[in-house]
Amino acid sequence: MEEFKAYRIHQDGKSVHARFEDRTLRDLGNRPVLVRVRYSGINFKDALAATGAGKILRSFPLTGGIDLAGDVVESSDTRFHVGQTVLVTGCGLGEEVDGGYSEYARVDGDWVIPIPEGFDARDAMTLGTAGFTAALAIHRMERNGQNPERGPVVVTGASGGVGSVAVDMLAGAGYEVIAISGKKNAASWLRQIGADKVLDRNEVEFGARPMETALWGGAIDNVGGDMLAWLTRTVNWWGNIASVGLAGSHELHTTVMPFILRGVSILGINSVKTARDERKQVWARIASDLRPRHLDAIRTSEIDFAELPGAFEDFLGGRVRGRTVVRINA
Repeated sequence: MEEFKAYRIHQDGKSVHARFEDRTLRDLGNRPVLVRVRYSGINFKDALAATGAGKILRSFPLTGGIDLAGDVVESSDTRFHVGQTVLVTGCGLGEEVDGGYSEYARVDGDWVIPIPEGFDARDAMTLGTAGFTAALAIHRMERNGQNPERGPVVVTGASGGVGSVAVDMLAGAGYEVIAISGKKNAASWLRQIGADKVLDRNEVEFGARPMETALWGGAIDNVGGDMLAWLTRTVNWWGNIASVGLAGSHELHTTVMPFILRGVSILGINSVKTARDERKQVWARIASDLRPRHLDAIRTSEIDFAELPGAFEDFLGGRVRGRTVVRINA
C-alpha cells in the first residue's frame, strides 16, 4: 500500500496543532475519485484552520487545505477518466473532509471540475477558492443587473486573494475599478493588475449619515463591519454589493434606507456550498469572459509542500498580498 505525506490538523483539549504524517490510500476512505494532488494554495481560512486561530474544522484530526488540483488516478465515476487534470475548491475540503494538503485525495464526483482549457493545475491553484469566489461575486452581481455603465465598482481588501483576482477580472470585463487597501506598498501592483484608482483604507472617511453621496455603481467587499456599512450608504441606484468576507468585522450596523430609497442589494457570496451547475457556469466564465489577464503577477509566492507550516503566520498578520501556491507533486 503506497505511503504518502499529508498535513494533518489535530486538537488536544483546546490546543490545535498540525504536522506532516505518513498515510496510505486505505486511509482515504471510499469516495469515487482518487486524485494525485499536484498543487494547492493558501487561503486565509487555511491559516485559521491550521493554527487554531479560527474555528474552521468540523472534526479532528483532518487534513487541511480547502483547494486542490491534480490528476485523476482512478475513478468509478464515469464523468472522469484516468489522467484527467481536475480541480476541487470548497465543497467542505479542509473543513468537513480531508483536504488538499496531501499527496493524494479521494473526493466525490460532484465536487470535481475539469480544469478549463488553457489552464494547468498551477494556474487553477493560483485562482483556487479566491478566484472562484471573485468570479462568483461578479457572476451574481451581473445576474442582478450590474454592468459597466452603472459606474465604477469598488473592491475592498483589494490586495488579498479574492480582491486582487476581482480587480483583474472586473478590469478585463470593462469596469472602472477602484481598489481599497490598507497596504500602501501595494498601490502600484494593484494598478498593474487593473485598478484605475487605489484608495488607502486608513484614509477613507466613512461619515455618519444614513446615506452619503453616491460614489459607486457596485462593490465587492472582503472586510465587513464599518467598511460594508459605508458601502451600503455610498453605492448608487440599483447597485449590488457582493459581501465576500469579514476580515474587519462580522457585524453590520446600517439602516434600511439605502435598500428602499436607492434599491441597493447585498448579495451574500458562499463559495463552499455553490451548486454544481452554477459552479460549472462560473468556471466556464473564468475560462472565457472573466479570464484573468495577470495570473503571473497575482501569484506572488510559490512554495514547496515542506515549507507550508511556516507560511501561515504571514497570512494571520496581514503581510500577504495576492496568491500563494503550494507545490505538492509539481
